[in-house]
Amino acid sequence: MDGLVGLLKVRVVRGINLAYRDARGSDPYVVLRLGKQKLKTSVKKRSVNPIWHEELTLSITNPGPIKLEVFDKDTFSRDDPMGEAEIDIMPLMEVLNMDPENIRNGDIIRTIRPSSLNCLADESHLCWRNGKFVQDIILRLRNVESGELQLQLQWVEIPGTK
Repeated sequence: MDGLVGLLKVRVVRGINLAYRDARGSDPYVVLRLGKQKLKTSVKKRSVNPIWHEELTLSITNPGPIKLEVFDKDTFSRDDPMGEAEIDIMPLMEVLNMDPENIRNGDIIRTIRPSSLNCLADESHLCWRNGKFVQDIILRLRNVESGELQLQLQWVEIPGTK
């Protein structure tokens, strides 16, 4: 891959209060898009509070926003949209050049607050955890009546890219 900066592990932890799209709930799955990359979680049957704990890894060449979409899986018709959001990975990219030598495990390096410019439902903490930069995020889904996604971002350094 030309111009590879690193890898970003996106752990899709869970959905919170997702919208009902069927009589008995929804069958949600999450789609991540960055550039030409498109990754999906598994489908969780009949749940509006699904737990995934699935890790999806994106190759970062151009650190633009990651687009997330949640869909309800349907068998005989087109999958129903259940909301969307974006993740700005620039706060994470900005701390990568920090020297972690003086940072203790669990230290909060930066806090990103919800605003009209992001999809955060709550403060997002960027931490140094087990030798890696990690960001915990809860996103409020847009264009839907309800729903949030809990995620965790973790930067993976590729030797020779710094």
